[in-house]
Amino acid sequence: MPNNDILVSGGGIAGPVLAYWLSRAGFAVTIVERAPAPRPGGQTVDLRGAGRTVVARMGLLDQARAIAVEQRGIAAVDKKGRITARLPADSFGGEGIVSEIEILRGDLARLFYEASLPHTEYVFDDTVTALEQDDDGVNVTFEKSAPRRFSLVVGADGLHSAVRALAFGPHARHIHPLGLYISWFTAHDELDLGGWYQMYNAPGGLTVSARPGRLPGEVKVSFGFRSGPIAYDRRDVAAQKAIIAGRFAGAGWETPRLLSAMAGASDFFLESVGQVRLDRWSRGRVVLLGDAGYCPTPLTGLGTSLALVGAYVLAGELATTGDHRVALRNYDRIMRPYVGEAQKLPPGGVNGFAPSTALAIRMRAASMRAMTRWPMRNLIASQFAKASSIDLPDYDLPALR
Repeated sequence: MPNNDILVSGGGIAGPVLAYWLSRAGFAVTIVERAPAPRPGGQTVDLRGAGRTVVARMGLLDQARAIAVEQRGIAAVDKKGRITARLPADSFGGEGIVSEIEILRGDLARLFYEASLPHTEYVFDDTVTALEQDDDGVNVTFEKSAPRRFSLVVGADGLHSAVRALAFGPHARHIHPLGLYISWFTAHDELDLGGWYQMYNAPGGLTVSARPGRLPGEVKVSFGFRSGPIAYDRRDVAAQKAIIAGRFAGAGWETPRLLSAMAGASDFFLESVGQVRLDRWSRGRVVLLGDAGYCPTPLTGLGTSLALVGAYVLAGELATTGDHRVALRNYDRIMRPYVGEAQKLPPGGVNGFAPSTALAIRMRAASMRAMTRWPMRNLIASQFAKASSIDLPDYDLPALR
């Protein structure tokens, strides 16, 4: 590639990891991020399987373990707070629903951000608004910064990717909704979770969960509900909180307490759950990475692994192949089977996560109890292992100096 300047849209997890590996190969990387600074906090994400291998190859696994959140596992509870089923974190060799290493998204993103410095240029509080390709590069227009030219543009900007919309067409063409909405926020409450990620279900497809944060008195909360499409302004947080408050009024368990905490939460986020599916992840000199190209949904627990592995493979192919067209085809060929497995929903799918009836809730608890017993244990273990594994190439890139 005669011009080695690469633009990455998105400074979450996939973008900085890609920048780290590309910098080792001598590329000049610029990351543009809509947020004014690296995003802090967030919910916990899983570091498992091949994703953990990538972090180890970056030399960051010990640091990742040091910032992990201590959790005993996942526990289903009834409206009185009684535990009806548990899956310890060490189930399935630490590769189960709750993995051995769970880290707050913001903490993990900060680790990768710092690893990518000082070899990466970051442009915060900005976004891509137009792309114009030719045979030799891409002219990029930004919302605030002056236009610039790059040899390649990578969309690593999440489910609602601006780059994907510009290069591949409207979101509705590629995002496949699952009929589920999930909100997340941080509560500061002395809720006694006993170290467990506790999940409560109520009839009507309602799900409330609370898990320990990394700081004392910090609880990571989620409200999920099944629904057909609903219209809401993604910038109007107060209106989104009103949607949650209305849906969960009288739901039981610790819901009133958590709704009260939600009112003052500064990091509230509501999202329609959907998978991103495309027949190809590149168009000319524009390529998609992570959730922008193949979001599997939070239900799989594999979004972070896909982002990490995708960044490693994309960087490796660009570094070892002189023709970007060949590199992008190889990236697709290597990643496609892994993405296909990772996008398979857990047993029961959306109904397993948010059962609609009291009977279905009881059956879900029974299923959780059976997961650690033969023969269900072997079946579930093989599913987790298959979705978490890929034969990673060894690109042997030089270390950063």
